[in-house]
Amino acid sequence: MAGAGLPLRARSLAIDPLQVVVLALVQGLTEFLPISSSAHLILVAKAFGWPDQGLRFDVAVHAGALLALAFYLRRELGGMAWSVARLRRDANTALLAKAALATLPIAVAGWLLKPLAETTLRAPNVIGVATIAFALALWWADRRAARSAPGRDAACLTFAEAALIGLAQAAALVPGASRAGVTITAALLLGLSREGAARFSFLLALPAIGGAGVLAVAQAPPAGAADWGALAIGFAVAAASAYACIAAFIKLVNRTGMAPYAIYRLALGALLLAA
Repeated sequence: MAGAGLPLRARSLAIDPLQVVVLALVQGLTEFLPISSSAHLILVAKAFGWPDQGLRFDVAVHAGALLALAFYLRRELGGMAWSVARLRRDANTALLAKAALATLPIAVAGWLLKPLAETTLRAPNVIGVATIAFALALWWADRRAARSAPGRDAACLTFAEAALIGLAQAAALVPGASRAGVTITAALLLGLSREGAARFSFLLALPAIGGAGVLAVAQAPPAGAADWGALAIGFAVAAASAYACIAAFIKLVNRTGMAPYAIYRLALGALLLAA
């Protein structure tokens, strides 16, 4: 799911407690920000010389992060569920339909390009270049948005605009591109406000990351015994850190803009290329 999907692997889990906490914390803090969680996980693993943590751990920390996101978006999701249950055609169901439309491109691209995304595209140099290239795109989109009229919120998106954001989201199959980064960039270019772009990006994360996790588990080979304590700790740390990160990002994004994240990504990409 770092990027747009989990690598297909499964094995018994026996990882160091420090590895559990650090990787869960990194996942929670980077998953929904436009800074590429995959790039961070690769750097952290290289820095500590840690072995692969296994599919079950990846699923646990992503599940924790998604639970945090769903809780943060509980009002929006509750409104959508209520409107669907009442068979209403209103702003809630329209936004739900736009999110579903925007999810189709990455679902199709992920199905077709999954082997490539899990092999060739996971090379550190590819991730480094993608981190830098999409950082520049994010910075440009944010500067352009700052010079334009006040942006719209996600409810004002047309279906055509939602589809364009969905097409951009497919670029997240390249690790380092950052799913949040490409969707926020596209939304800003289409005239959304910084907060509106972030909120729509968060909404798209639920089916994109959740679907990738379900597919990875369904296709994974049988695994050995699991360390349920490590999984529980990873889940809890990822959930708590993700919620704190989402809340802080939304609170500060209109004040800070995207420049700090773009600058950080440029440095991160350079570090990846140098590693």
